[in-house]
Amino acid sequence: MTKKVLITAGDAVEALEIYYPYYRLLEENIEAVIAAPSAKTLHTVVHDFESWETYTEKPGYQIQAQLSFEEVKPEEYDGLIIPGGRAPEYIRLNPALPGIVRHFFETGKPVGAICHAAQVLETVADLLKNRSMTAYIACRPSVEAMGARYVTETLHVDGNLVSGHAWPDLPGFMREFLKLLGR
Repeated sequence: MTKKVLITAGDAVEALEIYYPYYRLLEENIEAVIAAPSAKTLHTVVHDFESWETYTEKPGYQIQAQLSFEEVKPEEYDGLIIPGGRAPEYIRLNPALPGIVRHFFETGKPVGAICHAAQVLETVADLLKNRSMTAYIACRPSVEAMGARYVTETLHVDGNLVSGHAWPDLPGFMREFLKLLGR
């Protein structure tokens, strides 16, 4: 049976953090479905570290979201990936998203959260209490406010949760996510 993974996103999702998992899943013959606040063409951004004290941002490629969050039936999916970028800061406000995320934690299905994805996880903070994860360093206060322990390593696995610091960690992030998915 073919596996199916949901990827949540929105405009200003980090380009590498959505494209790399999307194509890596397809490579493994896993159906990858992108959901966003609305089914539309999303604008991605490219974050880079160019000797600034923080990252820089430039426009990236576009990618199609096939479903709106309201159309998602989480029970149809075997795993969830939440990319970072700036999208998490506003998609977390969508009333349908917390229920989607909650489903994956409550059923023990794999959840991959990279970079600013911690901002989405704040919507289910009760499920992160006493867990450990990593995220982009600027999200450390979000992780700790959820009652989770912030891990400084750039890749971390805690039960069904794979977390990564940022896009340079994608190879290990996807390797660990695919292990949890049973690949």
